[in-house]
Amino acid sequence: MRTAAFGLVIVCAAALMTVAAALTVEDKSTIRHTWTFADPAAPREVKVDNIEGSITVKGEHVPSVELVAERTIRAESKEKIQEAQQKVKLDLTQDGNTIDIYVDAPWRCQNGIRDRGSRYYGYRVRFDIDLKVPAETGVFLRTINDGDIKVQNTNGSFDVEDINGGIEMLEIGGSGRAYALNGPVKVVFSRNPQAECYLGSLNGAIDGFFPAGLSADIRLKNFNGNIYSDFPVSYLPAATGQNREQRGNKFVYKTNNFFGVRIGNGGPEIRFDSFNGNICIHEKKQ
Repeated sequence: MRTAAFGLVIVCAAALMTVAAALTVEDKSTIRHTWTFADPAAPREVKVDNIEGSITVKGEHVPSVELVAERTIRAESKEKIQEAQQKVKLDLTQDGNTIDIYVDAPWRCQNGIRDRGSRYYGYRVRFDIDLKVPAETGVFLRTINDGDIKVQNTNGSFDVEDINGGIEMLEIGGSGRAYALNGPVKVVFSRNPQAECYLGSLNGAIDGFFPAGLSADIRLKNFNGNIYSDFPVSYLPAATGQNREQRGNKFVYKTNNFFGVRIGNGGPEIRFDSFNGNICIHEKKQ
């Protein structure tokens, strides 16, 4: 039974750093599934909420969604392998034009993830998830540990988040959000975004590649790193708004730390948000 909302992740860092137990027994298996959308003419989306492992999505001219998931269990004993098979599940559900792929495990809790480590459970379970989807499908992807997220040739909206890994998106025709807490973010657009985008990383570089003729309003935030652009820019006026929040008998004021530049004649807002890493706005080479 699910106990965490999709996309909400709270990780106990100390638990994740627990020294691994001696996981000397291994079991591998493959899960395959195919879905067709209820209404191919209506908007379609695929959601993946993983915990440990990679996610790969490729857009193709196909009518269905094809899943291949490689499950790897490492455990202290054969008995622990059997326990992991029973307690860690890959839930596959469909509601109309929404397909939901969700890894359920004992360390799911109401507020996200509380992983006590392999010394407590006696096993670790990894899912490497590979998907082929119709190119216009929207994708909503999450993973936490030991896996990158790679997306290629999709034109739908996207919302992608990786906690301990990088994000690479190639030939992307849609708009959306991509954020890696501890890893780089690279997005190569096949056409310039028509709606707002956000590219962010706490500890990693951000590289955005855009076709010639980009026209957008760019908002940038960076602490430890440099900012580069292949496109000529003009500076936008600084944001003047402040948010005020009352805490008891005191007020806390929050300001927008992004600064803005305009490329071309301006257009959709594209935000680049990096704490430790460079931000590069590249002109895509033909």
